[in-house]
Amino acid sequence: MQDDIIFDVSEEDFEQKVIEASRTRPVMVDIWAEWCPPCRQLTPVLERVAKSRGGRILLAKLEADENMRLAGFYRVKGFPTVMLFLDGEERGRFAGFRSEQAVREFIDEHASPPDARG
Repeated sequence: MQDDIIFDVSEEDFEQKVIEASRTRPVMVDIWAEWCPPCRQLTPVLERVAKSRGGRILLAKLEADENMRLAGFYRVKGFPTVMLFLDGEERGRFAGFRSEQAVREFIDEHASPPDARG
């Protein structure tokens, strides 16, 4: 997509680009749909936050209509849904639009290893 911090992902490469990559740094997955106005509002927020972290977090964009089996596997009920993966596991998620500050707080809450949260 724009660079190595923000990229598109599909069912075919999800395991490598999200699950495996999350073993070295957090990966936020934006599950969106073209017809979804809140998705279009959230995209620039997520991209700004990811870029501001200087590569310490990745943003994978998954188009839901093209990847319905994967969205179903993760029981996605609405769009947009943002999931955060760390160490190969889902650590948190939210659905719907969030402000930039709320996205930053979500990352801070879920992106550190459990023993580092205090």
